Amino acid sequence: MMRTVTYIMAGAAAMLGAVAFAQPIDLPVGDVPVELSDAESEVVVNTCSACHSLDYITTQPRGKGAQFWRDSVNKMITVYSAPISPEDADAISAVLAKKFG
Repeated sequence: MMRTVTYIMAGAAAMLGAVAFAQPIDLPVGDVPVELSDAESEVVVNTCSACHSLDYITTQPRGKGAQFWRDSVNKMITVYSAPISPEDADAISAVLAKKFG
């Protein structure tokens, strides 16, 4: 089973004055770590795996607290320009804080 993710290629297009375009790619669904395989984690899986491996999340130090996860999600938005809505950012932070402390 495959899951389709769409990447928006806007950065290079903006630099060249061109129109941005979307490029769909298929990612294997089976690569979801067991810690993120429940329905509650769907927003994490669907959002975060568009840019990086979910192992990046599951290998972070445990017990850092909710603020660590809020800051991590905020960094993805502000530093790496992750297209995450404020509602999804809150949901992602809450799930990660609950699961990984």
